[in-house]
Amino acid sequence: MNTQPESAAAAAKAKYHHGDLRDALIDSAYRMVAKNGAENFSLADICRCAGVSTAAPYRHFKDRDEILAEVCTRGFQQMTAMAQEAVRAKGEGTLEGITAMGQSYVAFAVENQGLFRLMFGQNQSVSDVDRVIETGKDCFGYLIEQITRYCQASGRESNADTASVKLWTFVHGAAALIMDGKYDKVTPGLDVELLIASATAQLLKQPD
Repeated sequence: MNTQPESAAAAAKAKYHHGDLRDALIDSAYRMVAKNGAENFSLADICRCAGVSTAAPYRHFKDRDEILAEVCTRGFQQMTAMAQEAVRAKGEGTLEGITAMGQSYVAFAVENQGLFRLMFGQNQSVSDVDRVIETGKDCFGYLIEQITRYCQASGRESNADTASVKLWTFVHGAAALIMDGKYDKVTPGLDVELLIASATAQLLKQPD
């Protein structure tokens, strides 16, 4: 008996044949964009993966960008879920939890480079969609929540919004440098997780 996990294509087809064409198409698009980037994505590709006709997507989406906007939304939801899992493992409102959140952000970016670039503006007609923006704000809001709790627990009077922007700026920059291979060229063997831990501790200690 074949005990191998079903392939991505088989999973998409299974969803479709259970009547969930919309989700099957988004699932296929998500995997393709995460792996290969939005510039290499076409409606024909996801139709082939889901085993449907090239006309099928238009029952649910007006065009390619509308599917990509759904992909971005799921990307931010997944990023938030990873952050929440990382924080739960280390403690809500703790330095360790906030550090783990930053590390999970970079891990998500590196593991889903094509998706990450799309989420942060590679295609403005996708990343500027209201639903995408709101889901991104929810993700950032979780960071603000954790830093607020940390400040309250530690007796600090830092502005959580300002501290969150500082940390986001750092981890987003670190993610971009990793994806572009800059760290490897300048500081081969750099321990990025340790770098994030050190930077997080320093940034949270800084006055606003």
